[in-house]
This record gives sequence, structure tokens and C-alpha cells, in this order.
Amino acid sequence: MQKTLQRSVAARGVGLHSGRVVTVRLHPADPGAGITFVRVDETPARWIAARTANVVDTRMATTIGDGTCSVGTIEHLMAALAGLGVDNARVEVDGPEVPAMDGSAGPFLKLIEAAGIEEQSAPRRYLEILEPVEVREGDKFVRLEPFDGFRVAFEIDFDHPLIARQRFSADVGPEAFARQLGRARTFGFLHEVEYLKRNGLAQGGSLDNAVVLGDDGVLNRGGLRFPDEFVRHKVLDLLGDLYLCGLPLIGRVVARKSGHALHHALLAELEARPGTWCVVERRRSDAEVRPVPKRPRPAVAVAVA
Repeated sequence: MQKTLQRSVAARGVGLHSGRVVTVRLHPADPGAGITFVRVDETPARWIAARTANVVDTRMATTIGDGTCSVGTIEHLMAALAGLGVDNARVEVDGPEVPAMDGSAGPFLKLIEAAGIEEQSAPRRYLEILEPVEVREGDKFVRLEPFDGFRVAFEIDFDHPLIARQRFSADVGPEAFARQLGRARTFGFLHEVEYLKRNGLAQGGSLDNAVVLGDDGVLNRGGLRFPDEFVRHKVLDLLGDLYLCGLPLIGRVVARKSGHALHHALLAELEARPGTWCVVERRRSDAEVRPVPKRPRPAVAVAVA
């Protein structure tokens, strides 16, 4: 069955790129509503559905907008909602981006857990992958394959001795997400951070909300949360981006060195090839699956900005 929040909750933090202090409030939503962001600092408030069709920027983060108003850095919160199986929620923000918190999805997991998760009366709808779909850019790629469940395999390769080549693979459900992925933080290199700040980006970035790498290692006093925290965070980003298709996935995701732009290109390719997927409903258990009759598919009306 579909799920939403039991009660409204709020958190406050600094936007990673804007440097502005922002409050984010999560509210319950009706069955079938999906995830919607609301810019409450605008008059009137601007409602922007969390759909790839609304993606307006993929540089450094995923930003959605309606042409004149936008909400940035949504991927960590989207990953937390996807990871805990929340189908419907209204997300209010009073600024241009979701607060970075500690650079991971961990604070959002705690926020959702504080709200509580409530089962709704409508059956949960899934997007099931029937045939492989892939997008590539040089040696980077991301691919969706048929699989009975949801599994992710990701490989990264960076020219830094502490990262180099890392791989992560797991079946992902709420428990696995919270334990293995949710606390993995975003990361960057010291020379890049300095460049970004000089050019008006990463204004809220600090050692409190990102892992920063110098030539000799991690600058954060506490070190890493996982030996392979870097690839785990890339998986977190991937899951947040893919949830912009509007439905949880049944399939296997395989990725190498991919980022936000390639993730949304994959969803666009998926939309362009409707025979490669179908929508199914699940009611009480994973074993109870039935196809949904063909109908207009607003939940996966995706496009690359």
C-alpha cells in the first residue's frame, strides 16, 4: 500500500550552494499525490512536482523548477523519501534549495522517522523494468535491467589515492538504505571547493556538511563514516534522482561514474521507450503484484532539462 507521513515535521539548515539558512517542512499528502515541493517564500506559493520533466539544472545538484521559480539540491531528501518508502508528501521550503544538513540523507531519515510513516488505502504502484535501458557518455554509463526486486551496483574511479576505484552493490530496501547508504556524505576536493566559492557556488559548504579531500587525505576531523563512503554517497544521489520518475522501481540499476545529468537522461530514455517497462500494483506484500491497465503516465513523464 502507498505510504505518507503521520504528522508534519520541520528542520532548519544552510543551503550548500546558496549559503542561505532555509527551513524545510514535511507534511502528509493524499494517496496518489506523489512528492511535491512548495516554495512558501514566494507569493503566491509555488508548487513544483518532483518529476524529471521539471528538472531545470543538474550542475553540482538536482534542481527542479516551473520556469520562474526553482528548488535546488533535492536529491538527498528525495533519496531519504525513496529509501523509507514514502510515496506521498508535501515538502515546503522557504528558500531556493533544500538545506544540506550534514551532507547526507541521515538527518532527513531521522526527520521522517520522527514524523512516522502511515499506510494509506491505495495500492502502491511500481515501475517495473521489462527490458534493459542504458545511456552512456564516454566511459560513464547508467543502465536499468529487469530484476525481481530492487538492486543497485555502482562503480566510481577518481584520480585520488584515497578513492581510486570503489564498487558498491546491494539489494536496497528501507533497512538496507538506512544502515548502508543514508549516512554517506557528499564529498569534494579542496582545490575544487576553493574554486567554487570564488565563483559564487558552494557558499554554504563546510566540513560540517561535506567530506573534503586534500592532497594527503580527508580534512574532516572525524574521518570517514565508511571506508567506501564516496561510492555509497554516489548511490544515494542516484536513488534520489531516480525517484523523480514518480514511482519506486522494480529492477536492477548498474552505473559507472554517472552523475545527475546522466541519471535524468536515463529517465528520459525510459520514457521514450514505453515497451521497456510497465506499471504494476502491490497491495499487501511483494508477492501480490498485478499489472495496471495502460493509461496516460504522468508519473513518468520525464525529460532532460
